[in-house]
Amino acid sequence: MADIKQAKILILSTDGFEQSELTVPQTELTRAGATVHVAAPKSRENRDTIRGWDKTDWGKSVAVDKDAEAVDAEDYDALVLPGGQINPDKLRLEPKALDLIRAFLTSGKPVAAICHAPWLLVEVGAAKGLEMTSYASIRTDVINAGGTWVDREVVTDRGIVTSRNPGDLEAFCAKIVEEVKEGRHEPRKLAA
Repeated sequence: MADIKQAKILILSTDGFEQSELTVPQTELTRAGATVHVAAPKSRENRDTIRGWDKTDWGKSVAVDKDAEAVDAEDYDALVLPGGQINPDKLRLEPKALDLIRAFLTSGKPVAAICHAPWLLVEVGAAKGLEMTSYASIRTDVINAGGTWVDREVVTDRGIVTSRNPGDLEAFCAKIVEEVKEGRHEPRKLAA
């Protein structure tokens, strides 16, 4: 069991994250007492910030604490993956970001993905045999990757937390705190 007040949580994102899906977990997990860092790939144009997408147009920028390439999953207790259409689609093309996600998954540490971010779980082979949810438009992608898709505000399976959209953020954040308190799960095998 890990005390949330002693926990270090990484948010992995790039430009185009859904504004609330990064900022609400960042605020709520910090408020709960965790140390929260934002990491992004070096390939971005501006390396100091990433820019959000706020419903229908570009939103605010968020400071980047770490280059994703320099992050060691062993230094953190959990990983949060914000959604939006742009962010996870860009991250799927970043080998170092995918390696970092794999490192969290295979370690058994909690991983939380909301909205379109379950695309990243599909990309690294984590969806097979997993009960999960996502934004409705990627339901077929989850199913085709071997996941069992359900329509609930938050789903947890073997320490992997998924939610559908910004309307689920309260339950999503609460479940992340709960999973951090539970600690590591059994190491997960990823599909090839």
